[in-house]
Amino acid sequence: MSRPPPPESLRLLAELDEGGGRGVALTRLAKRLGVGVSVLMREYSGLGEAVLGGLEGPGWVRLECEPGGRWLAHLTERGRALAGADEAAAPAPLRALTVQRLAGAGGQAEADEVAVETPVALVFNGISQAVMMATPADLEAFALGFALSEGLLRAREECFGIELRNGPDGCEVHLQVAAAAEMRLKEQRRNLAGRTGCGLCGIDSLRSLELDPAPLSRPAPVRPDAVRRAIEQLPAWQPLNARSGAHHAAAWAGLDGELRLAMEDVGRHNALDKLLGRLLLERRPCEDGFVVMSSRASYELVLKCVRLGVPALATISAPTSLAVDIARRARLQLYGFCRGEQTVRYTD
Repeated sequence: MSRPPPPESLRLLAELDEGGGRGVALTRLAKRLGVGVSVLMREYSGLGEAVLGGLEGPGWVRLECEPGGRWLAHLTERGRALAGADEAAAPAPLRALTVQRLAGAGGQAEADEVAVETPVALVFNGISQAVMMATPADLEAFALGFALSEGLLRAREECFGIELRNGPDGCEVHLQVAAAAEMRLKEQRRNLAGRTGCGLCGIDSLRSLELDPAPLSRPAPVRPDAVRRAIEQLPAWQPLNARSGAHHAAAWAGLDGELRLAMEDVGRHNALDKLLGRLLLERRPCEDGFVVMSSRASYELVLKCVRLGVPALATISAPTSLAVDIARRARLQLYGFCRGEQTVRYTD
């Protein structure tokens, strides 16, 4: 995925700034660009590290005022990396390492692969709303799935476009959303200002918890034999986990139990968001199948499925009591301990 082109003012600064701490006079830059010095100073301030509107700048430019009053612009290493590269390579989901495999008193060196975990910023209309740690793969689907399953967007149609940007510090997924959605997100940011962590993202009181989603309208029954069939197929749909042993999977099965799609991530919530996002991007009806996961069933996973209209969730490990309670109230069919011939159904 291509990196967004650097601003013209940044490219010119890279061309004229020869390093060595000398910098380039703003008057010279402004003349070349055909703009006023004050205009250029505002732009470079936005490209620096100054905090504007509560958000820290990208740190590409540093401004300096000489004793005589002349302003200079310096290109930082981060800015030079952006201006000098047309494309930033997307990080790989796995990293090769040499490890020591120990057995008893001896050991030997061998090649191994570990899961990559990288910061992913979700940016809505230019405003960062969340930073998640995730496997750097299928991030467009992840962003859309997260936005809808967390209620940041109310419908797929509120998202007009998605762009992935890879940078030296992580990945950014930019979503262009409707004005109504942007207003809701801004209100949410105001509510979050000055808050300390409480263990639940975006929640400041127990009353703010949304644990009673609208119930599903008579979902199609998902039979235990279909669940068992889907679980049996799941390992074959986990290529990253087969190599790393550290990835969760969320897979989509038809009502007959045949798997159609699977997504992997180091986080089980991320894997489900990627799966739901891919279904939405491909405009597949979420009610025409069910989700199987290589994890336990927490209440957040149940809520995400209910919000998107998924009729059933089946997991390899156990559910929590809250997951069962929400599933029963929402009419979600919940299966747990799905291993071999065994399945446990927690809802009628």
